Amino acid sequence: MDVDRDRERCLESLTWAIEQLQGKVDIAKLDKIAELIIQAMTGPWRYFHTPEHIFEVGDSGDAIEVLAALFHDLVYVQVDQGISVNISRFIAPFIKETPGHLAILDAEDLPSDRSFSLVLTVFGFAPSQRLSPMAGQNEFLSAVIAAKSLESLLSYSHLAQIAACIEATVPFRPKSAEGITSDEALYRRLLSISQEFDLGWTEAETLEITKRSVRLANRDVENFAFPSSAHFLDNTWNLIPETNHDLKNTNAYKVQGYRLSIQKMEGFMNFLKPEVVFRQFHGEPNDETYQRLINNTAKNLEVARLYLGAKLVSIAIIEALAFRIGRDVPISTMMGELPSSGFSTVQLEHFLPKISSYRLPETPIEHDALELLEKGRSIDSFYDVKNSPTATFIVKSIGFAALRQLLKHAKAFFQDEISAEEFLSYCDPVVVETVTKGVIQLFESRKLAMQQESLNRHSAIAS
Repeated sequence: MDVDRDRERCLESLTWAIEQLQGKVDIAKLDKIAELIIQAMTGPWRYFHTPEHIFEVGDSGDAIEVLAALFHDLVYVQVDQGISVNISRFIAPFIKETPGHLAILDAEDLPSDRSFSLVLTVFGFAPSQRLSPMAGQNEFLSAVIAAKSLESLLSYSHLAQIAACIEATVPFRPKSAEGITSDEALYRRLLSISQEFDLGWTEAETLEITKRSVRLANRDVENFAFPSSAHFLDNTWNLIPETNHDLKNTNAYKVQGYRLSIQKMEGFMNFLKPEVVFRQFHGEPNDETYQRLINNTAKNLEVARLYLGAKLVSIAIIEALAFRIGRDVPISTMMGELPSSGFSTVQLEHFLPKISSYRLPETPIEHDALELLEKGRSIDSFYDVKNSPTATFIVKSIGFAALRQLLKHAKAFFQDEISAEEFLSYCDPVVVETVTKGVIQLFESRKLAMQQESLNRHSAIAS
């Protein structure tokens, strides 16, 4: 990660966009804004929501989209474990913190501020409103910072359009109870905002502003529709450590901690529907493009669910076996340390047999999931290897149909509805015996290494 390069690229993007919009180009101010953005996007827990992500989202040639993209992920409370001092000064006049959540100040406590009022109205929020991380909190606060940072450089019309783009990036919203999409609701608010703030937009212009917002929002989640499921899962694996910070302690995180991170992602993937990932508003995108996005997303979600299910069954067996020696066991104890540069390590996979004859996948989804388990995602992550030897062994041993049934028992085990030993009783006995022997052999290899080192020391002393 080259922070200086990213800051320079951010400054260039800011300068270009302000020039395109015929705003005030104040290089000293823009340099401070660039520093603010890159500092926030390179926090210690940022693995997916990084400078590269905001540059990709803004890669459109549209100045409003470029600016919205640069600011849209500035605040990410659950990833950053709070809000840094450098960005909090922009929002402190408008927000209060109470135990467990943030909220907008009461009306009588809010300062008279046109930029804030503009963003508040774009989002459809109100004074005294409690903010939720799952309902636009981060996007709203990021839009407030964008407006306050740029208010001396751009018109209110431009600030409103930037805020609209950021509002559209609030993800995974179904239709309202009245059947209204979030984009239609945004369009209606923008029509009112044009009049209330005297922005002078026509209905046609407001429609185009909304379509631009949808275009940016779809680009923000474009990884869901990658043609390759492996590339899609690469991004998924970068998301996991953003909200599972224990994984940063490579080789020290616990079996249960790793399982919880996979479990949360598996639950998330089962919750999602392609139609709430990508949106279409008045022909943006066109029907052919939209259908391709939906189809690719549907396939990737199916593969991810099966892949993550196999990973969950695998770690469930490891966790149940770990219960025999303790309740707080590092995953490296049970499976060996992750490979590192210049250091070879013995791992559980070295003691698992290769299975050449097995039940073949019955569907393209099963084929893709098995290939990902066996050959791996496109890249390694710092907390996990890209392939899954133990899960591959289990799938090849019992097949996907049995795996799906076993996953139900695994989830019951995770919920303490059944014991560890009861869960193992539902598993194929050969699988359990093989994995158990593999763990024991891993322990034995460590014992032998310790004994050999002791012998070497004694020999050196004797000589």
